Amino acid sequence: MCKHVLNAQVSIRSPCCRKWFDCPECHAESESHPLKKTLEMTFVCKKCKKAFRKDATEFEDADEYCPHCDNHYILEAVTPKAALRVEGEDARMDARMLKDERVKPTKPTMNQISIFDPDADVDKLG
Repeated sequence: MCKHVLNAQVSIRSPCCRKWFDCPECHAESESHPLKKTLEMTFVCKKCKKAFRKDATEFEDADEYCPHCDNHYILEAVTPKAALRVEGEDARMDARMLKDERVKPTKPTMNQISIFDPDADVDKLG
């Protein structure tokens, strides 16, 4: 399982050490020698687990698929991205459990209003 390319569909056999890797970064991490460049590549499809060879000089649009199971193995690479997240569920997805903390203003009734309320005019009284 490759940690550099999350959607790798094939493993590639390196021509220098004859080991299988999902990407060149995996080869560079585990081996001390540089990756040897070649035009003929050997692949193993991760869907059907069968090996096949491709020549890079004669690569066509039809060669983007596994010859055994038609799995499309040439895709745009999905790489992991760093992200900061709060642990727990996203409140925007399910807001049923959230309580509204805002206080609803109440309208004063006739029993609450008085022209003789001393608290409102404390600083004006002498």
